[in-house]
Amino acid sequence: MTTKTLSIKGMTCAACSARIERIVQKLEGVSRVGVNLASEKATIVFDPRAIAIGVIKSAIEKAGFKAFDLVPNGGDNLAKEREIRTLWIKFTVAAIFAIPLLYIAMSPMITVVRLPTPLDPMQFPLIYALIELLLVIPIVGVGYRFYTVGFKLLWRRSPNMDSLIAIGTSAAVLFGVYNIWQIATGKFIAVDQLYFETAGVIITLILLGKSLEAVSKGRTGEAIKKLMGLAPKTAIVSRNKEEVEIAIDEVAIGDIVVVKPGGKIPVDGVVLEGRSTVDESMLTGESMPVTKTAGSAVYAATINASGVIRFRAEKIGAETALAQIVRLVEEAQGSKAPIAKLADVVSGYFVPIVCAIAFFSGAAWFAATADAEFALTIFISVLVIACPCALGLATPTAIMVATGRGAERGILFKGGEALEMAHRAKVVALDKTGTITEGRPSVTDLIAAEGFDADRLLSIAAAAESDSEHPLAAAIVGEARKRGVRLDKADLFDSAAGRGVEAKIGGETVIVGSARFMSERGIDTASLRAQSERLSGEGKTAVFTAIGGSLAGLIAIADPIKESSAAAIARLRELGLTTVMITGDNRKTAESIAKQIGVDRTLSEVMPQDKANEVKRLQAEGLKVAFVGDGINDAPALAQADVGIAIGNGTDVAIESADVVLMHSDLYDVPAAIELSKRTIGNIRQNLFWAFGYNVIGIPIAAGVLYPFFGILLNPIFAAAAMSLSSVSVLANALRLKKFKAARYERKG
Repeated sequence: MTTKTLSIKGMTCAACSARIERIVQKLEGVSRVGVNLASEKATIVFDPRAIAIGVIKSAIEKAGFKAFDLVPNGGDNLAKEREIRTLWIKFTVAAIFAIPLLYIAMSPMITVVRLPTPLDPMQFPLIYALIELLLVIPIVGVGYRFYTVGFKLLWRRSPNMDSLIAIGTSAAVLFGVYNIWQIATGKFIAVDQLYFETAGVIITLILLGKSLEAVSKGRTGEAIKKLMGLAPKTAIVSRNKEEVEIAIDEVAIGDIVVVKPGGKIPVDGVVLEGRSTVDESMLTGESMPVTKTAGSAVYAATINASGVIRFRAEKIGAETALAQIVRLVEEAQGSKAPIAKLADVVSGYFVPIVCAIAFFSGAAWFAATADAEFALTIFISVLVIACPCALGLATPTAIMVATGRGAERGILFKGGEALEMAHRAKVVALDKTGTITEGRPSVTDLIAAEGFDADRLLSIAAAAESDSEHPLAAAIVGEARKRGVRLDKADLFDSAAGRGVEAKIGGETVIVGSARFMSERGIDTASLRAQSERLSGEGKTAVFTAIGGSLAGLIAIADPIKESSAAAIARLRELGLTTVMITGDNRKTAESIAKQIGVDRTLSEVMPQDKANEVKRLQAEGLKVAFVGDGINDAPALAQADVGIAIGNGTDVAIESADVVLMHSDLYDVPAAIELSKRTIGNIRQNLFWAFGYNVIGIPIAAGVLYPFFGILLNPIFAAAAMSLSSVSVLANALRLKKFKAARYERKG
């Protein structure tokens, strides 16, 4: 399967996006399609062996829309700016003619206003009517797209918002032309039944609403623009012993790149020479500069703050961390949350139902009153007050703003579903190593058994662990190298995941691991049990070592707890969430760490492969579970959880098993992500409430249900203003999420 994102032009409301989804989904070879009205993009998953992208584009264009490949380097943003400029020009032209049209039309009703004699409808009704017609023609001209698109989709039995405007304003203009003919034949009373100003002002107000809407939509994508604008345009590379400045697109993998103080790092790579501090805040949200020396990784768009560094380019173009972040945010902004399903269903039926209500309301009032003008007022009001735009924009705009805001502070949601699900979590299960702790264990104690000394103990254990990739093994080997202890060659290495290792060293069997692993191998650890329990009570992990069947001693290893862990756990509890720590440590060690950070429940001695089962057990209790892990060893648990949250250093942003990626190793971003989810879903609910409520209240009033009781009748001009305002209000409400500021952990010192 291939995923392709297309830019869609010509959509005006939720009915448009729903129509494109229905048409494309029916095509053979298409697996999934999602159309985002706010971003004007369609994300399509299809089998390229069964259908070509050109066929999909053709189907979209036959439906009355235009489909384009995304333009790189901000080309789509330039197109949006041109579109906004065009809309403002159209609105300005329409307003220039609509203002005098409204003045002429309304002045006979206002006694204090007197028109020049040639424009007096009582003395020169035909001239008066023709001038109104001449003023409305340019307005209809700049709003031509409402008619070309609206009637085309109406003909194809898939009407949209343009269709509603086209029908309503056409009815007003045609009724006016009919009355001009009536005046010309001597029926001067028809001068009171001209509706040109209604059509002209409706089109002008809709163009104003569309202009404001386009500006607001542009603001929802500002986060992406900022991210794309971070990358430098050039790089200095060392070629033939000379430093030359080249375009960023010309940098090749393996190039030696030179970055001077204050310069931006152009691509991802590994430092070869030099020492400096790098500001990575624009990439990870972490405000503290990071020290870089030989062997350190550096990332595109970060800023070299002090010394000169030379590094080897390892990832360029679309492979850089920044490019992956932009891609993730774009995919998330183009996705839909489950909460949007109701709006999607309603939107599919909305416009045809509104057309039916308008027709039957107008017909019913005409039958009851025999007043064509009154019936036409009802008909036009119902058509123009209906707003499928607000329904279609309610969810995607909030998701676009929220995912962008999250990215700005290093929180990447992979889609609308992840954004919604995060707020539903009741339990946050956390892996210990690398999540709650620093993930860099170090040796704290060496306790040798009788007949062994500390160096001999460390030498045996390190030799056995030298082929293991476990963090505890790395701590033992690191301590041995630090002390300069000799490491013998280990043969026949065998690892028991999460329990220990066994190896042959100098012809003797060496076993290194937990007390349980020792027991399984028949090694008696009773002589060091008291020391082991004491160390466990201090939150340290006791690793036993035996050689030739005899206990050689134990090594205590501790992984420092992250500075922000306790504060993050406290914040999660403030949000009403239960916290569970899952660890392979023994019960006493786990309980010691749990006591220090304040988690509610502790699951200890859990093998890596069993973490997913522990998540399942929590889910079996009827709880929605968010699991927080490092995104590598915890992949099964991350995939099993209702929300998988990968916490890392900002480089592995494409972790497949996680739903949310935190760009830096700060556990305090977990409650921040959940807070952002809660705020976003609240915002979407507000938008949907007002969008549904507006239509539920507005359409019946426009249909005249209050007229028999209170004499209230909605003027079509006010209906058009209300319709435009509803879309703009939904966008404005979504934009409030740009101000989201979750509490951040204040580091000491």
